[in-house]
Amino acid sequence: MTNKKEIFAGIIVIGNEILSGRTQDTNTSTLSIWLNSLGIKVQEVRTIPDSEKIIIDTVNELRKKYNYVFTTGGIGPTHDDITASSISKAFNLKYGPHKEAMALLEKYYKPGEFNEGRQKMAWMPTTADLIYNPTSGAPGFNVENVFCLPGVPSILKSMLAGIINKLIGGEPIISQTINLRTVESEISEPLSKVQYDNKDVDIGSYPFFRAGRLGVAIVLRSTEQNKIDKCNLEIIKFIKKKNIDIVEKD
Repeated sequence: MTNKKEIFAGIIVIGNEILSGRTQDTNTSTLSIWLNSLGIKVQEVRTIPDSEKIIIDTVNELRKKYNYVFTTGGIGPTHDDITASSISKAFNLKYGPHKEAMALLEKYYKPGEFNEGRQKMAWMPTTADLIYNPTSGAPGFNVENVFCLPGVPSILKSMLAGIINKLIGGEPIISQTINLRTVESEISEPLSKVQYDNKDVDIGSYPFFRAGRLGVAIVLRSTEQNKIDKCNLEIIKFIKKKNIDIVEKD
């Protein structure tokens, strides 16, 4: 048994391009998997437009609900990148050129290339802590429990290692998957009983279509391997009774 308290996070995906469907969000998956590995459970994800009021209201709501909040998008050099100024207003902090960020970017660009547009990437809450960017130079930042990251997936991913030391996690969340050649209606009743008898394990069932045939993936998630093992045995027992084939087991 663990004495560590549970740690929860919220993710805010910011960008009209996500809501319009022009750009696909992959950052939520990247962040969720990474946070789970640290024992931080994502409780909520919101996708919102580039609207100052909505950003402020959403950040203020979620930062009070969860231990950590992560935003993605809206910290670039264009006119619709308003995340940094909105975060400043959410925390009632001065928005302007961040001295350390300006110095970093001045070094990053060749002489004469650090133009007005690029300087905008150094504008943020002036007292924020920087999140360093090993890919393209422009830093993210955090204020209290809110961490602001870029929307470009490869850049976001490269910046995660730089904030591990700023996070306090719980027990890492372990996941195990059992893939079955069946349909959900065939297993819903016995699976519900397993869930009822094992309330400390999160059990999900997800239909899939592979090689022209339907199947169901049962995903077991917990902070304790022995509890997953117990559920696994109970599930194997009922699927054998029903003569259901296991496609593969992770």
